Amino acid sequence: MHLRWIFLLPLIFAGCSSTSPSEPVTALFNGKDLSGWTETDFAGRGRVSVAQGELRLESGLIMTGVNYTNAAKLPKTNYEVEYEAKKLSGSDFFGCLTFPVGDSHASLVNGGWGGAVTGISSLNEADASENSTTQYIKYEENRWYKFRVRVTPKAIAVWLDDKPIIDEDITGKRVSMRAGEIELSKPLGFAVYQTSGALRHIRLRTLPAAPVAK
Repeated sequence: MHLRWIFLLPLIFAGCSSTSPSEPVTALFNGKDLSGWTETDFAGRGRVSVAQGELRLESGLIMTGVNYTNAAKLPKTNYEVEYEAKKLSGSDFFGCLTFPVGDSHASLVNGGWGGAVTGISSLNEADASENSTTQYIKYEENRWYKFRVRVTPKAIAVWLDDKPIIDEDITGKRVSMRAGEIELSKPLGFAVYQTSGALRHIRLRTLPAAPVAK
């Protein structure tokens, strides 16, 4: 191999990475208490607690959740949210993330509609169960799943355990939330539906204006 290409190889492979070490990362959950979070005002909500480095949401009548309180520092686009979620018991979503998308918001549903549906709510008024992001994934209890959600002006992308599962072009599409109590999760929040779940390692990463595709 020509000597010039040997020196260029590290730069080529660095450009293939989906993120860069220089991109600022903020830990949103300290693993000790609810600093930076508040309980979402869902009617009939279950108990929220922190133990053993986990943010735990217990099953309520319908939903239980938390909201990030420092909304002023949240980006609206060109960012990623990374977190780990675990279903403790129940048969519906166990760590539904609501997040900003420009001037709107959307939710990543994980295990909804009886435990398997994963997708974005909503796109062009269609829920996660009935749009082009719909996935059917079997989630086991007491197992941690790692999620990463990327938002750019053109797309919403999702990774599950570092594998891409959603890469949705949102150009010209209406991004919104499903009407109802889940709207209380704005601008950034997590919720469970008649299910108990736990969260940890919640991080926010800002991205450059034009992130390099992998």
